[in-house]
Amino acid sequence: MPESWVDSAERIGLDLHLALAGPGSRQAALTRALREAVSDGRLAPGTRLPPYRSLAADLGIARNTVASAYAELVAEGRFTARQGSGTRVADRAAPPKPVRVPVKAPARRPGPLHDLRQGQPDAASFPRTDWLAAARRAVGSAPNEAFGPGDPQGRTELRQALAAYLARVRGVRTLPDRIVICSGFAHALRLLFGGAGGSGRGVLRGPLAVEAYGLGFHRELLAQAGVTGVPLTVDERGARIEELADHRAVRAALLTPAHQFPTGGPLHSDRRAAAVDWARSRGGLLLEDDYDGEFRYDREPVGAVQGLDPERVVHLGSVSKSLSPALRLGWMVLPEHLVDRVLAVKGEREAWAGTLDQLTLAELITSGRYDRHVRRMRQRYRHRRDRLVAALAEHAPHIRVTGIAAGLHAVLRLPAGTEAAALKAAAWQGLALDGLGAFRHPQAAGPAPDGLVVGYATPPDHAYGAALEALCRALPPA
Repeated sequence: MPESWVDSAERIGLDLHLALAGPGSRQAALTRALREAVSDGRLAPGTRLPPYRSLAADLGIARNTVASAYAELVAEGRFTARQGSGTRVADRAAPPKPVRVPVKAPARRPGPLHDLRQGQPDAASFPRTDWLAAARRAVGSAPNEAFGPGDPQGRTELRQALAAYLARVRGVRTLPDRIVICSGFAHALRLLFGGAGGSGRGVLRGPLAVEAYGLGFHRELLAQAGVTGVPLTVDERGARIEELADHRAVRAALLTPAHQFPTGGPLHSDRRAAAVDWARSRGGLLLEDDYDGEFRYDREPVGAVQGLDPERVVHLGSVSKSLSPALRLGWMVLPEHLVDRVLAVKGEREAWAGTLDQLTLAELITSGRYDRHVRRMRQRYRHRRDRLVAALAEHAPHIRVTGIAAGLHAVLRLPAGTEAAALKAAAWQGLALDGLGAFRHPQAAGPAPDGLVVGYATPPDHAYGAALEALCRALPPA
């Protein structure tokens, strides 16, 4: 039986693409093709050439034709042939190195010396060893069908792990069939309001009540989907739920009940109950953004609002704070009547959340390593927060710090009219951080207090002390 191309390639361990074209015999064409492969660098010095018979089988030519071409190139000094080591590209056959002309790099604006912006976990603390171990176990035990097209609802293994984890840690009441995996909170908003690919055919319609403070990126995303945001006043007890009664057209509200973003503090228990009552009376929905619910320090854990009424609350979470935003993994815990509608918008195949990452996260959770990582990071972030509070108490005791019982950031309350000057002073110190005003809804009513939103998770340990010193120098005097 004639030898196949696959058999030949497997034996010699080298694939070699040669186009035998041009005038003359097959030997002349092969010699010319080999010479060009050496000259243009495709065959590097020291590369071992396929045996005569293997290359002849691949190209469909006679063995003697290959032998003659090799011999000619050996005579030219491009190839070397030694007993026991085969034919190789000669060292001196390397093409001349191109002359590099120095090009002046365009001037780059230097980045900040210190980064105290909110929203980023400590990247250096990603559990690389645990993640790699979980990936090995997950891939090794995964069924064959896991390596086919992704299920838009998400892998069963991850949905089962999340249902158990969220029930135990956050008080969420759900079943795996009620969970849809997505690539994060923004992706969830797009599916609920904007549709797949921003088609505008999302699941929900109409105006949406939002907290007067939140991420501008989320407001822009909703605006692009044609959703009008109706701001609710935020005070020390969270969003003022009673204001929902003034907006008859509103049927859904987006809240951060565990830790209001960015002002801090949980939604008061009376307001949590009032929000659920409002959703029931209106036939509406609450969207619960549980963005950093695992990280609490000086108070008892606050359970998810979803546990009060699973059919009136969409619980939204991700691993962007607990692990890394690079993973692009999040989830929606949906009322039963929304599951099929969300999946219809998402499409027939998973386009965002990778299957292997889903399997790895499921293994990380079920093995208990995810819990251990969160507990470890909780202690680490609490120590960071305590250093921030201590530095302010020593160098700026007139500055009040709020929102520090949970999360990865704090709010520094400034004297009226000083926020802009403090941000400018911070920039002079090489310090990146956000002003409280940047998170305020443009249509929010009432006074706009001055403040700084300080993220204490991002800087590396060795630079954190210098970042705090720069912060204290930027603050307005008493």
